[in-house]
Amino acid sequence: MNALPAGFLWGNSVSSMQTEGAWNEGGKGMSVYDIREPGEFTSDWKVATDSYHRYQQDFDLMKDLGMNCYRFQIAWSRVCPTGDGEFNEEGIAFYHRFIDDLIARGIEPMICLYHFDMPLHLAQTYNGFTDRRVMEAFVRYGQKMIDCYGDKVKWWLTFNEQNLYHMPEAFRISGYMRGEQTLRDLYAIQHHVMMAHAHLTDYLHQHKPGQLMGGMLAHALVYPATCKPRDIFCAQQVDEFFNQNLLRVFAGEGYSPEVMALVEREGFRCLYRDEDLALLAQIKNDYLAFSYYASRSLDSDAIPPDTAVNNYMLYGDKRNPYLQATEWSWQIDPLGFRTIITRYYNDWRLPVFPIENGIGVIERWDGVNPVEDDYRIAYHRDHINAMKDAMFEDGAQVIGYLGWGLIDILSSQGDMRKRYGVVYVNRENHDLKDLKRVPKKSYAWLKRAIHSNGEAL
Repeated sequence: MNALPAGFLWGNSVSSMQTEGAWNEGGKGMSVYDIREPGEFTSDWKVATDSYHRYQQDFDLMKDLGMNCYRFQIAWSRVCPTGDGEFNEEGIAFYHRFIDDLIARGIEPMICLYHFDMPLHLAQTYNGFTDRRVMEAFVRYGQKMIDCYGDKVKWWLTFNEQNLYHMPEAFRISGYMRGEQTLRDLYAIQHHVMMAHAHLTDYLHQHKPGQLMGGMLAHALVYPATCKPRDIFCAQQVDEFFNQNLLRVFAGEGYSPEVMALVEREGFRCLYRDEDLALLAQIKNDYLAFSYYASRSLDSDAIPPDTAVNNYMLYGDKRNPYLQATEWSWQIDPLGFRTIITRYYNDWRLPVFPIENGIGVIERWDGVNPVEDDYRIAYHRDHINAMKDAMFEDGAQVIGYLGWGLIDILSSQGDMRKRYGVVYVNRENHDLKDLKRVPKKSYAWLKRAIHSNGEAL
């Protein structure tokens, strides 16, 4: 098999609220996650995997694996406790040490500025990104981070999985604490998030030339459930509203005419200032990033009349009979991974960077033997091979491949049962145990794959 190009980036992606812990240490302010109560199958977020105190252990494992890139998130409330106003120098100093310790191990840092953990003050005071003032506060925070770390960090992202703010999921991740979850609120959130991204892209390019900003999607390829024309049409609408609309902005074209037609029709145009649209038509990102875990299919018959495209998948999501699924009903589709990479590069001619990919499985460690996770080896092997096909057969330019949570972390729902890592972290939802890091069977496989630059799969 072909080896990947020299300089290819191999690495890991995490978010701070799923890893750091130390929720009330180092001058950190409260985030919306700090007040979430645990449930039967969900942890609280106070310790996570304790990377605030143990990150050097994790970095040593990454170095041993051969990883040369690490995407992490800065916790907004750790560096700016209320989300706006005074910055916390102790929090800023923590991330300086964090970044320096990565660089000392030959691992390139990639900063993501927001991964769902809105500072509690902004959520309670302004209802999160529904309010333009929160967008402005985020821009001030992002500019400060660029000023602080921009001389030693090349790779930047503003928002994790930015298209989630165009879906009902937006109400869970945007600091939204009150309201009727209306379509207007959804469009206010998604536009304010996009404007924050645009302003910070412009700021990075002006103040740190040579450093690179990417736009990131959570891309679940949506197939029509049948060849019925309406299934095909609705699947195309979903792709336009959830994916292509954002990719058009990232590539310097501004919003999709189809999406703006809905904005006009629904009376939301007042949310979109003329100067906003002018900026969106001027910025251009340096690369296109995305997460990918599974594909989905859409049955248009299940969608009630007059449903907004943004809500189609609430009704039309249908199991694909041609694909296997995980125990979480995520359908495994390596060919969909290739399809996305190839289309991104065909359509937009910007380098493509898959920065989340993995399989979540309930696993238990017996306290002695490595977890036997052949299914994880098969998942990553098949997806890396699909990526190589996109590169070597389809001509796509790909920057690197980052797995999601390759050292176990809390899932996005707070459920420690759902594990993605090649390294087991010894804790459960309600029992922290010793938090020991234990390589699984897949660890040795991934180490061999990375050290051969993708040749020995």
